[in-house]
Amino acid sequence: MSSFKIKSFEEYEQAYQKSVEAPEEFWGEIASTFRWQKKWDKVLEWNFTDPDVKWFVGGKTNITENCLDRHLEKNANTLAYIWEPNNPNDATVKYTYRELHEKVCRFANVLKKHGAKKGDRICIYMPMIPELAIAVLACARIGAVHSVVFGGFSAHSIADRIQDAQCSMVITADGGVRGNKEIPLKSVMDDALELCPSVKKVIVLTKTKTPVYMLRNRDFWWDEELQTVGADCPAEPMDAEDILFILYTSGSTGKPKGVLHTVGGYMVFAQYTFENVFQYEQPEIFFCTADIGWITGHSYIVYGPLLSGATSVLFEGIPTFPDAGRFWDIVQKHRVTTLYTAPTAIRSLMAAGLKYVNGKDLSSLKKLGSVGEPINEEAWHWYHDNIGKGNCPIVDTWWQTETGGILISAIAGITPLKPGFASLPLPGIQPCLVDEKGDVIEGNGVSGNLCIKFPWPGIIRTTYGDHERCRTTYFSTYKNMYFTGDGCMRDEDGYYRITGRVDDVINVSGHRIGTAEVENAINMHTGVVESAVVGFPHDIKGQGIYAYVITEKAPSDENLMRQDILMTVSRIIGPIAKPDKIQFVSGLPKTRSGKIMRRILRKVAEGDIANLGDTSTLLDPTVVDAIKAGAIKSSI
Repeated sequence: MSSFKIKSFEEYEQAYQKSVEAPEEFWGEIASTFRWQKKWDKVLEWNFTDPDVKWFVGGKTNITENCLDRHLEKNANTLAYIWEPNNPNDATVKYTYRELHEKVCRFANVLKKHGAKKGDRICIYMPMIPELAIAVLACARIGAVHSVVFGGFSAHSIADRIQDAQCSMVITADGGVRGNKEIPLKSVMDDALELCPSVKKVIVLTKTKTPVYMLRNRDFWWDEELQTVGADCPAEPMDAEDILFILYTSGSTGKPKGVLHTVGGYMVFAQYTFENVFQYEQPEIFFCTADIGWITGHSYIVYGPLLSGATSVLFEGIPTFPDAGRFWDIVQKHRVTTLYTAPTAIRSLMAAGLKYVNGKDLSSLKKLGSVGEPINEEAWHWYHDNIGKGNCPIVDTWWQTETGGILISAIAGITPLKPGFASLPLPGIQPCLVDEKGDVIEGNGVSGNLCIKFPWPGIIRTTYGDHERCRTTYFSTYKNMYFTGDGCMRDEDGYYRITGRVDDVINVSGHRIGTAEVENAINMHTGVVESAVVGFPHDIKGQGIYAYVITEKAPSDENLMRQDILMTVSRIIGPIAKPDKIQFVSGLPKTRSGKIMRRILRKVAEGDIANLGDTSTLLDPTVVDAIKAGAIKSSI
């Protein structure tokens, strides 16, 4: 546990002031508490024009030495993970730091045996089981770059990601389970690999005992390979700016972008934010309900907690299986002290009713958190009153895949709370609001687009293989600033409230999905001429996906056509991107230059058809009347 843990609001203000006035000294002191094989020559070099950001320049370390080895002297027998299986009748599995260290080293030797080396990209496609965390850490141990793909993605989506990163190896399982669904992971991966000649080796874990195809000299069983190696694996020395991982996220074009994070800065930022935001102290039990396939799982299931020597619950299942009391059963069973989950999960459990909460012992809870999207006030109060019993501070954390860790959040038990507000920036984070012209909006009681004007250690370094895309997406909209893509208001007290995406990205259940990606998938369906996708308010997911679709000829059976389109999207991207509503239209509202007026489509999707604004600039204003008339019938 570091000595840079904030203990009071006064300490927060002092730390924040220092982080702005002397950022290199501030982060240098924090970084000095980690294990380095060689100390850095310079804390920071940066410009936001190219962009080019480097932290702890010249320093050498390995993040797994800091996650595992440094805890062995005093805390080897502390629990690192408590794994809770999908089926509550199956046995819980626990790993101490010593056991996790041994398993990571042994599997790292399996990777080396099969030719994996520093800089190689390895795709990981696995269920939420301890071996997923072990695979991630084993890659980091030998300096290989992990690219974790969420277990719900389709073969097409996996192939896109493998091809972009030119992965040479895949780590997967025969299958996985989520709720009452079995997911044929190896079979889906086999379909993907038909398009991926770069992959030479596949390591397969036995999980569901599903019969799978194993290709000679390419596919190997995890358990058999472990028998052939020892448990001694020294950590590969890594430069602070060597790549740690690539994680793909949706953008405003159809092609997913590989967000790249490096070893040193990400390491320092993950631990600092975890310890401070959640005010973690041993022997507390931390339960983050995310999947390791998303950034939340990278930073607050794997790296942040392990760097801090914390004990985490790793959960294989879903919040509603076998019933909507599963989270509360886990809290009761493992005496969880901090629960970090998504507003979507909270809203779905809220809808299920208090009968699943009543009678559960939630007295161990001290802190609650939310992540993925802004939490609405109704859900905030339900969470606060019924789960926290009015005694647990809620940290409403705002951050992104690209930021590596939390940027704006209350500090548990220290920052005064306001429902619906992410609250204040953490030390080291310098947010600002800008107007459409790029001018900074000063003062409080204002709204604008949220930018960050100074780098922090966890900031994205590039988008893999396409630095220009990184520059244009994040650093070209406003000069010398990182543009978050979010709108934001800052109230009279200086508290920040995120008001939603201002670019062509929809936040569905806390997962960002690019409209272009969904449109591309819809347009691949036979008979579809063109489509336009927008977000609309959804009671459970926060935002739903509303698709306007032009077909070659009017569908004889609209419902069947809708189901076919859903199947197409599910196959190309994955079930998470399926539209909630599909409306068949004869045309789309376009300007004379051919640009789709999404503002109008959003208003129709939201049911706000009285405020469509001026449509006279459209190429064909009559299209709007037809869309309004058809909107009533569009529900699936």
